Amino acid sequence: MPLRPARCYTHFSGPPYTRKEYIPGVPQPKIVKFEMGNVHGDFEVAAELVMIEAGQIRHNALEAARVMANKYLSTTIGEENYFLKVRVYPHHVLRENKMMAFAGADRLQDGMRQAFGKPVGTAARVYPGTIVMEVRVRKEHISVAKEALRRAASKLPLPARIKFKPLKPGVKIA
Repeated sequence: MPLRPARCYTHFSGPPYTRKEYIPGVPQPKIVKFEMGNVHGDFEVAAELVMIEAGQIRHNALEAARVMANKYLSTTIGEENYFLKVRVYPHHVLRENKMMAFAGADRLQDGMRQAFGKPVGTAARVYPGTIVMEVRVRKEHISVAKEALRRAASKLPLPARIKFKPLKPGVKIA
């Protein structure tokens, strides 16, 4: 079956469903790497992608945002001039009660009876102020980091804001 739209999983109510030792068949998160670029670089400014609303971000949306930001940064300023880190991990297990949607399906299924659902993916729960991604760059590459995080935010289902933080004393952010 195809993937359901993000609106089916973005908003949450109730506690997170995270105990994977009791849940058989939880798929692995699609996020390949959480840290990219120059890990040991000497950078002056950190740009952060901060969430405005509470919600859930699925693992495939996090991976899409990571790929977009990393690709833009590596092609624009090069691998050695930035450090990108995904700061959230998708712990919450998403469930889906699969229903058949074709002619004659009413004779094959039981509807809402015991509709707990099977695990179909994972999501990260975020709240207002949660930092989802961080890019560390030198002062001259602030505009590139801002554009990379703007592109990454377009892949996420919730509104986000970009904030800048100096990493060294005396660094002015224009």
